[in-house]
Amino acid sequence: MKKFIAVAGNIGVGKSTLVEKICQHMDWEPFYEPVTENPYLSDFYANMNAWSFHSQIFFLTHRLRIHQELIHFNGSVIQDRSIYEDAEIFARNLFLQGKMSQRDYQTYYSLYQTLADFLPPPDLVIYLRASEKTLLTRIKIRNRDYEKTIESDYLSQLNSLYERWIANFTFCPVLSVPADDLDFVAHPRHLNLILQKVQEKLTGKEEVIFNPMEVIEATD
Repeated sequence: MKKFIAVAGNIGVGKSTLVEKICQHMDWEPFYEPVTENPYLSDFYANMNAWSFHSQIFFLTHRLRIHQELIHFNGSVIQDRSIYEDAEIFARNLFLQGKMSQRDYQTYYSLYQTLADFLPPPDLVIYLRASEKTLLTRIKIRNRDYEKTIESDYLSQLNSLYERWIANFTFCPVLSVPADDLDFVAHPRHLNLILQKVQEKLTGKEEVIFNPMEVIEATD
């Protein structure tokens, strides 16, 4: 039976890597966060207050198109970042920072809610949770030029928004993964634990229960 899973989480938390690992083991099709040319981006960076609404509408439209492709894809798929995060995390953060007016944000969010109510949701959202320290370490390791200016306070604010969003998310079951302790790249047992939980086809929100001492005692 065809399945659709979305992997959610902050910048640098390991979403793309987990998508890749799950697809390798389950023979699913990965859908990574799309790189696209936003025609409003240069205007947005020149004047965020004036162009944040236009830019976010473009991203929402593009993410909606990707979501529709996922729904109509023949086989099982796993997505790197969902349509929900665009609105609940990044657009809301612009509003909280004063870079999107309340009127524009309310209009944008109303459109998003209408779309979200009509969209077929994923079968499962895997939420990767990590501290700002872990995120900064991983961002530094991957060494992307456009991420070098990211600061801990920004990641902390996004983390707070992610926690609020996931606590109130009801469209489908959620599997929360403690990404500070679980290293599914270096330790195969950690990946197997996540795969086991995914394959159980969760019926509600659950946490991966993990004892860090097992890392010391286990030999992979």
